[in-house]
Amino acid sequence: MHKSGTADPAQPVDGDQPLTLDVLRRLVGNDWARLPGDTLVVLSRDTEGNLHSPFSTYAIGRYSPVYELTGEVYPLESELAADAGLRALFPKVPADARAALVLYPLG
Repeated sequence: MHKSGTADPAQPVDGDQPLTLDVLRRLVGNDWARLPGDTLVVLSRDTEGNLHSPFSTYAIGRYSPVYELTGEVYPLESELAADAGLRALFPKVPADARAALVLYPLG
């Protein structure tokens, strides 16, 4: 995780790991609790910090890496079971797909 206030957030900090919901809850509840409620949440398009967009919406799904930390998102098993159209779009979900909170930028 990048520490708040770092001068160059585009460069990974040694030991950076994918963010889990537990860490996000801690950040929101502790580290970011004093930020004003109207503070905008913005997502970077890539690790170099090129292009940014306000966070817009989210989904619950499953994530499977394809190449290092780049991968695909798949529907939940329950969504596939309930929707034949989704099953047709996603006939095979990788066995390593894991639960994920997927955040989408506005632009």
